[in-house]
Amino acid sequence: MTGPRPIVRRVPPSACLAFLVALGIPVATPAAPLVVDFSDLSLAPNSFFNGGPTTNTTGWTSEGVVFGNGFTDWGDGFTSWDGFAYSNVNDTTTGAFTNQYAAVTGTAFTGSIYAVGYSGSQAFINLPHGYRPASVRVTNTTYAARDMQTGSQFSKQFGPGDFFTVTFTGYDQAGATGNPTGSETFYLADFLNGNNRIVSTWEPLDLTRLGAPASIGLSWNSSDVGQFGINTPSYVALDALTLAAVPEPGTWALLAAAAAAGWRRCRGRRWLTRGATPVTRVPRA
Repeated sequence: MTGPRPIVRRVPPSACLAFLVALGIPVATPAAPLVVDFSDLSLAPNSFFNGGPTTNTTGWTSEGVVFGNGFTDWGDGFTSWDGFAYSNVNDTTTGAFTNQYAAVTGTAFTGSIYAVGYSGSQAFINLPHGYRPASVRVTNTTYAARDMQTGSQFSKQFGPGDFFTVTFTGYDQAGATGNPTGSETFYLADFLNGNNRIVSTWEPLDLTRLGAPASIGLSWNSSDVGQFGINTPSYVALDALTLAAVPEPGTWALLAAAAAAGWRRCRGRRWLTRGATPVTRVPRA
């Protein structure tokens, strides 16, 4: 007389995953994101770097990310710059050109240093190969925020119907050149549709809509426009630029093939709920 027939069941997915690891088959896991918080840079207290003191368009680098910068020494003490500076200036009250390097928050979002972007041909960020933009923290500079609050001899005090934006656009080549890959716009001031806000805190901005660009270009727009363009001081402060790692296509293909083969091998096995001897399939004659 034979005993009760054992119950045969498929191996559950969790056991299959352990089986793949035991076989040494790689299981893909996302790489850690790269967060550019400028902690690899240094500054004296309440100071900044704007690319000087000599004329150049070299730019500067933090965590492998290149920030565009152009600095010009015109002589006789006159200089100019555009693109990106980095700063730890903490003046939250002076709304004048002499305070163009201060974030309105007075501090960085993380650490002690943040970036300041200013409109011009060098207002771009070149990304390292294998990364795509995920997010960034954004706020006004003190100069722009106080200027919008009170106005000046060159610009208006903001009121109903006014706005000030910065747009991040991805490009498939370095230096914000080539074809656009996507864009995201952030309102640094919004007085539209009954709103009444000038940003004064570090706000998150999702950059995933930019896709996988080689670079990011910044541009500004405002309701206060004159004969020579935007009257609003075209600045923005940035911190905690976060980039997501993108595995090479060949790496994805290799991992997918190995995992698929291991999964088929695992799912083809059966086990007994009674006893420890695996059931062996016998092919039909």
